[in-house]
Amino acid sequence: MGKRAAPAGRRGTQSRRRARGRRGPVRRLALPVLVLMTLALGGGAALAHFNSQAADDSAAPAPEPTTVTEAPTTDAPTLRPTTAKPKPKPKATTAKPKPKPKPTPKKTTVPQSGAGTFTTAQASGDAVGTGGSLRRYRVQVEDGIELSAHGAAAEIQQILAHPRSWAAHGRGRFQLVSQNADFVIRIATPDTADALCARQGLNTHGELNCETADGVVVNLKRWMLGSPTFAGEAAEYRHLIINHEVGHEIGIRQHMGCPGPGKPAPAMMQQIKGLNGCRSNAFPYDEDGSYITGPIVS
Repeated sequence: MGKRAAPAGRRGTQSRRRARGRRGPVRRLALPVLVLMTLALGGGAALAHFNSQAADDSAAPAPEPTTVTEAPTTDAPTLRPTTAKPKPKPKATTAKPKPKPKPTPKKTTVPQSGAGTFTTAQASGDAVGTGGSLRRYRVQVEDGIELSAHGAAAEIQQILAHPRSWAAHGRGRFQLVSQNADFVIRIATPDTADALCARQGLNTHGELNCETADGVVVNLKRWMLGSPTFAGEAAEYRHLIINHEVGHEIGIRQHMGCPGPGKPAPAMMQQIKGLNGCRSNAFPYDEDGSYITGPIVS
C-alpha cells in the first residue's frame, strides 16, 4: 500500500512548525549573548568612570576633620550647690620650743641646834600704838643660823604696827631699840628654845614657842615653816607667834579656846595644838575692829 500524500493545507502547517522549531534555539542563545555584550560594554565604561573618579579624588585635598559637639540632654542630673564648707588647708606648724622646767623650790631646812649665843639687831624705830604704856623691845637671833637679826627686827616691827594688832587698839605702845629694852624677843633653834623655855618650867618639845621672865622665845622651826594646823603662809603665821607671845607680855595670861565652829580662832588660843572647829587666824582683832575672844582654858 503506498503512502497517502498529506493534504496541502496540513503540509504547509507542518512545514512552518518545523521551521519555527529550528529557529527557536538560536533565539534563546542570542538573548544572553546580547546581554553579556551590553554588560561588557557598560562595565568598561563604568570602570573607566571609576578610574577617572579615583584619579580626581587623589588629586583633591583631604577634608579637614570636624568636631562634633553633642547637645546636652535633659536627662542629665542637675548639680546643686553644697552647703559644706571647704576644709581649710592645714597650716604649716613650726616646732615650738619646749618650756623650760620650773626650778624646784628650795626646801627650807632648819638646824636643830645652834651656838646658844645671840646677835642683837642694831636697829631702832619710832613707837607704834595709840595708847597704853610704852614697852621697848629688842630682837636677838641665835648665831650660826641663816637669818638676819636686822631683817627679823624689821619684820617684827611691822607685825606690831599692823592695824589688826595690839598697838592699833590701845593695848600698848611698842618701840624697837637695840639696848635698854623692857623685854627681848629671841629667835632660837629648837634645842636652844627648849633650853630657854625649860628655865621657866615649860616643856616645848622642840616645837613650841614660850614666854619667859625676860621676854619671848620663838622657835626657829615655827618662824621658818609655820604650823601644820595653820591655813596660811609661814609669813602670816609669824603674825600669830608675835601677837600671841606679846599678848602675854601685856598681861593676858590665860589661853583661850575656840568660840564656835567656823569662827576665827583667838590669837590667844594655842592653835598649833588644834583648832577644834575654828578657822585659823593670826590677829587679835577682826577687820571691823572687834576683839576676837573665846572661852578661857587652863
